[in-house]
Amino acid sequence: MREWLTTGSIDDIQRRAIADGVIQHGQNMSRSHGGHAEPIACAVMDDDVLIGGVTGRTEFDRLYVNYLWVDAPWRGQRLGTALLHRLEALALERGCVEALIETLDDDVAQWYERLGYQPIAHLPKYCGPWSRHTLLKPLRPDQELASSKPA
Repeated sequence: MREWLTTGSIDDIQRRAIADGVIQHGQNMSRSHGGHAEPIACAVMDDDVLIGGVTGRTEFDRLYVNYLWVDAPWRGQRLGTALLHRLEALALERGCVEALIETLDDDVAQWYERLGYQPIAHLPKYCGPWSRHTLLKPLRPDQELASSKPA
């Protein structure tokens, strides 16, 4: 017998199963077109304590940056820049030609631009007062962004 559940009657295990199902479907779809996502990450430690890191994946010759974080006491020391540059270098070793990153923070989007990322999409008030910024960066000096190539 079919039973419909709504928010209050769906538990964390069911929510996780839904998310995992979407992820698995996306991975299967990607693989059917020759894609194979590989995790990629870089972290920085101080006296055996994690103080920052960056994670993502590489697929279809592109680095997709998921998370970039530096613990509050360590911010302003260029660790974020160093982490991102190290991740980009690792992605280059894997044959990536560009990197994609997103943020909801206007100031962070401007910081990414200073690091060579170019805005390719902007959705104002995506989440309350925050706008969604999508930025792309060529990883090789001679590389033109895919989004700017003539059709």
